[in-house]
Amino acid sequence: MQERLGEIQNQAKEDLAKAESLEEVEAIKTRYLGRKGGVITEVIKAIPGLPPEQRSSTGKSANTLKQEISKWIEDAKGKFVGKEQASDSKKMFDLSLPGEHKPYGHKHPLTQTIDEIKGIFKKLCFDIEYGPEVEHEYYNFDALNIPADHPSREDFDTFYLGNKRLLRSQTSTVQIRVMEKTKPPIRMIAPGKVFRPDTVDARHASMFHQIEGLMVDEGVSFSDLKYVLTLFAQSYFGQDIKMRFRPSFFPFTEPSAEIDISCSLCKGKGCSVCSQSGWVEVLGAGMVDPNVFDTVGYDSEKYTGFAFGIGVERLTMLKYGIDNIRLFFENDLRFLSQF
Repeated sequence: MQERLGEIQNQAKEDLAKAESLEEVEAIKTRYLGRKGGVITEVIKAIPGLPPEQRSSTGKSANTLKQEISKWIEDAKGKFVGKEQASDSKKMFDLSLPGEHKPYGHKHPLTQTIDEIKGIFKKLCFDIEYGPEVEHEYYNFDALNIPADHPSREDFDTFYLGNKRLLRSQTSTVQIRVMEKTKPPIRMIAPGKVFRPDTVDARHASMFHQIEGLMVDEGVSFSDLKYVLTLFAQSYFGQDIKMRFRPSFFPFTEPSAEIDISCSLCKGKGCSVCSQSGWVEVLGAGMVDPNVFDTVGYDSEKYTGFAFGIGVERLTMLKYGIDNIRLFFENDLRFLSQF
């Protein structure tokens, strides 16, 4: 058997020396090292049939030869790969052939909307602020004047993580963090993801995007709020858009208002999107409650301010006539490539 191994060694060297291509080297590898029918494989399978005193030495020799042949094959491969690469580098390009089209990616429609909104408020001298998506109960509720018995603090309305931590249900938390470390005047918006355990349907999702805004200074009034939001709506939807403010209630603002715009699809005439009313609710807003200022250490007798919250998905759906919020998250390129 030792003589047989010597013959295999010499023959493998000779075969590799004669190889003229990478394909031939691969064929030699299969011939000698293949799992089925390989020369070395067959020798190893025959070892159990040898006399006991020959098995150990033959097994060691066979494994050593297998490693040698493997190294020779890798060296041969490297030689031919290098030649092929050198040959490819010398090939000329045919400039008469048409170019290959490489498709370009682009921003998600929600990202486009966020960027557009940020651009509008930057022109109004608002800063862009960000905060953590995993929040403390204090920032999400307590500091925003939301009492312990408020329905929004129930388990079925908030994703609690334990130890008073939760997935934030609003980006108003960023307003508190900014006021804690910054003295007035303040102009800021806070874009980001928020999370609520809503049943997913055509208008609701358990994760969506908000942009919360805040302005604090001496003498800030409700008329300033109306002016800023009117400028925003006209910049985003067009100059012919109309707005209306309806009295509402939010724990962190007083007075508060729900803000509607004339339906951009039917121009206020009535359609399925606006439920035939000609108006669509787009955001909530109001004057910051003095209790919120007291929590962050602001003098509520000296400073006033307003806050507002914008639903990014809602604005995008209205602007582009999208009737199902789930389309934003299904990653269907037939939909996304339109934007």
